[in-house]
Amino acid sequence: MKKLKVLIITYYWPPAGGPGVQRWLKFVKYLPEFDVEPIVYIPENPNYPLVDESLIPEVSKDITILKQPINEPYKLASLFSKKSSNTISKGIIPEQKTQSFIEKSMLYIRGNFFIPDARKSWVKPSVAYLLDYIEKENISTIITTGPPHSLHLIGLQLKEKCGVKWIADFRDPWTTIGYHKQLKLTETSKLKHKALEKQVLKTADDILVTSSVTKTEFESITDKPIEVITNGYDYETAETKPLDTKFTIAHIGSLLSKRNPEILWQVLAELVNENEMFSKDFQLNFVGAVSETVLKSIEKKGLTDYVNNIGYVSHKESITYQKSSQVLLLVEIDSEETKCIIPGKLFEYMVSNRPILALGPKDTDVESIIKETNTGNYFYYTDYKSLKSTIFAYYKSYQNKSLQMHAIGLQKYSRKNLTSKLVSVLKKP
Repeated sequence: MKKLKVLIITYYWPPAGGPGVQRWLKFVKYLPEFDVEPIVYIPENPNYPLVDESLIPEVSKDITILKQPINEPYKLASLFSKKSSNTISKGIIPEQKTQSFIEKSMLYIRGNFFIPDARKSWVKPSVAYLLDYIEKENISTIITTGPPHSLHLIGLQLKEKCGVKWIADFRDPWTTIGYHKQLKLTETSKLKHKALEKQVLKTADDILVTSSVTKTEFESITDKPIEVITNGYDYETAETKPLDTKFTIAHIGSLLSKRNPEILWQVLAELVNENEMFSKDFQLNFVGAVSETVLKSIEKKGLTDYVNNIGYVSHKESITYQKSSQVLLLVEIDSEETKCIIPGKLFEYMVSNRPILALGPKDTDVESIIKETNTGNYFYYTDYKSLKSTIFAYYKSYQNKSLQMHAIGLQKYSRKNLTSKLVSVLKKP
């Protein structure tokens, strides 16, 4: 059987670190098993805010990878303030009241002069290069994945110029994502974003999203087919370690300024002050970038001595931390805009056999998935008493060496199973 050739246009690719790289790295891994030949188009000289060399061996040597240069403003911005440029490029935006003049200026310029985002200059040269490649290689299907959503503009122009089948994959929403409010957008800029988003959603042949909340949002804009394909888990080979001897609550990944669960810090401070044994056993592990705002909130609650701030580690190392932690912490901002977010780490958490302690807004897909799979407990920001009692119950189980979860129905979230859903979209008439 002749394999279907699919051109995948993505910004994040090894050695990029962080969650943005995982989705298509794993799809590309499994697509050949379904008679699909993936061809990956990436920037030649990207400015990745996080680098993870351990992901490079996961890229098959049999995959065709195309590269073209990209010009990015973050390199120029770093001449004015390397620290601010690196922080903002990682998605860590300081609170309004603590922003310096340079940070305010960078956010204004990023939001209003680079629409839809700072990689927009890659669109024109990419279209010119790929038009020739698509014709030579007889490519009939392309996929663009965002953010950065400027990559969807590459798909839009290729669709208009050569009529290929185009699938637009949204790992995150576009105009309703939380950080848009922090970009100091003018009304004109907001309208430009909305217009581009609508044009992409109405022109793509198929749309992929990672949550049912985003699907509902997009259905109000377009009548094109929308398929929910969540992120998922793979069977990772990572160093195995025994469970932590301390009662560790670990957050894996970035903890941004707005994602600051003060209710949790208050609960933990009370448990530390009320129970001497808990105070001796407890440790809060941060594996990934943590904003100063979060650390200051923790300091105000008197918890600094309980914090083990490990910092960014490779994906493989993060899996090791997940499996050795006593409890895994998942935090989302309590707002309407974040209801559509399903962090990629949720699925890796679920197969770590450790209980998940999650905080977020009501009516989210995250809450449904955790309940459906019996992998932990989900709390709203008003659930003070139940949050406190659950953490203490976890602690009592830890003391009895019986703290574990009995997950159910995880197979549907395996990367291979999710790839089969993708293939059904690729191969439909």
